[in-house]
Amino acid sequence: MRDRIQALLSEALPAVDLESDFLFSELDSLSVMIILVVLSKEYDIPLDAQDVTPKNFKTLDSLVKMVEAKLQNN
Repeated sequence: MRDRIQALLSEALPAVDLESDFLFSELDSLSVMIILVVLSKEYDIPLDAQDVTPKNFKTLDSLVKMVEAKLQNN
């Protein structure tokens, strides 16, 4: 799943360093919305502003964990 998410987000946000230890600091509001839309569509999960937290957006791995948690709750 990590590789798929990385590929999707690399395509959607080519200028963002997805391997950063502080991914949240590299994102602007448009980038955050793109991530939410891409992941929501790909995995058919509801994602909204409440999911946008420094914990969830800290790293690529934390984004993967967020998606996995959402999939378990569906």
